Amino acid sequence: MAVREAELIIQGKTTRDGAGVRLQRIFAGEELARRFDPFLLLDAFGSDDPADYLPGFPMHPHRGMETVTYLLEGSVRHGDSLGNGGVIGPGDLQWMSAGSGIVHEEMPQRSPRGVHGLQLWVNLPGQEKMRDPAYRGVTAGEVPVVPTGSGQIRVLAGEWGGAHGPVIGVARSPVYLDIELQPGASILLDAPADRTPFCYVLKGTELVGSVELVGSTREAHPAGSCVLLGPGDEARFTAGPGGCRFIFVHAPPIREPIAWGGPIVMNTRAELDLAFRELDEGTFIKT
Repeated sequence: MAVREAELIIQGKTTRDGAGVRLQRIFAGEELARRFDPFLLLDAFGSDDPADYLPGFPMHPHRGMETVTYLLEGSVRHGDSLGNGGVIGPGDLQWMSAGSGIVHEEMPQRSPRGVHGLQLWVNLPGQEKMRDPAYRGVTAGEVPVVPTGSGQIRVLAGEWGGAHGPVIGVARSPVYLDIELQPGASILLDAPADRTPFCYVLKGTELVGSVELVGSTREAHPAGSCVLLGPGDEARFTAGPGGCRFIFVHAPPIREPIAWGGPIVMNTRAELDLAFRELDEGTFIKT
């Protein structure tokens, strides 16, 4: 078994999206999407300042991909063109398959502890881009929590330690784990060779694999670091002196062309042009 090493380390850039929400764009764009395939985008959103999160993400379209919102703190009101609606809170997960087209909104609510969370975009293969859209809402209580002896793992999607995550029936059979480790603790996880794995550090610091820098010192990745892992079939993580919390995600790549236009991701420019033309003509929603 070969342990994967850190292949690419990214620190996000501060930007604003939606109606003015301040967030950290960890990775996005066609070049990085090819390396993170099938993952398109990762945003870490939120703030303790209501001015940074209350503008929210008013009604906007998606097609050809899935959006995964994982809330860590606060609450977000949501609604979509399928008639789904409600409020998600800490530990809740919203996995939306846009498919042929959906219009939705995500509006953070005022909270004394602010609103913090992650949004991940997962690409769909060409043959599934125009399938019927679907919404899956998961509450924190539905997510299995598995103790590891040196921490715990929340299994959001996929399987670990005999526990199966509540997100099922989505493309690419992803694994999505929220992992907490005590100071100095290590964990070895399956990361099959035919999948693209990455981690994002939420809190504390961690070491990935046996990464070495010039001078033979191991590299610690602080909170806010996203690490794309290189070849291998296992992943080893070690917490820093203050412990750490991070997400670990992997899925098989699609290896298809990407035509990206804001909230719509297709395979060709012609498909992208058609999507925006249908938005203008009012024929975007198919179901």
